[in-house]
Amino acid sequence: MKPRRLLSCSMLLIVSVSLAVARPATGAAAASGEYGKELAQVYGTYQAILARKEACDQAAPALKGANERAYAAWRQRHAKLITELDDRFMKMIRGASKDEKDYARNIGKYEGAVLQQRQEVKETLLAQSREELNELCKTLPELLKSSDSDLEKIYAEELASIRRRP
Repeated sequence: MKPRRLLSCSMLLIVSVSLAVARPATGAAAASGEYGKELAQVYGTYQAILARKEACDQAAPALKGANERAYAAWRQRHAKLITELDDRFMKMIRGASKDEKDYARNIGKYEGAVLQQRQEVKETLLAQSREELNELCKTLPELLKSSDSDLEKIYAEELASIRRRP
């Protein structure tokens, strides 16, 4: 299962689009809301991978060690991108905020929404049949080592578009 297929709908889309609409930046991509949508796709896939790992940790404790090692290696390979995505997400929140007080409220609001959506994805995964869930968990290390989880490769076009905006 490819990371893009982990979600039935784009995680964070509502959050990011609402931020982009609240205070759109300059430029064609920002004006059309594309920046928020593209950021949501990439960031949402990262969050979906994390949700899958969390679901597997809960559902298949015997595989937790192998999955943790594979996730740690994947996260290390993606550390720079994850930091960039987190920074861009926070910049969108700042851009949607009127002042520091509003920014502080919005951080809690939108980070809470991300956690809630990740929890919902995790619960959806846990609701699958035992066989399907076992297969997802057994294949997680393989997925995390494969090019199917290389966010820079999968989302090359989206990241190029995102990176055109400071």
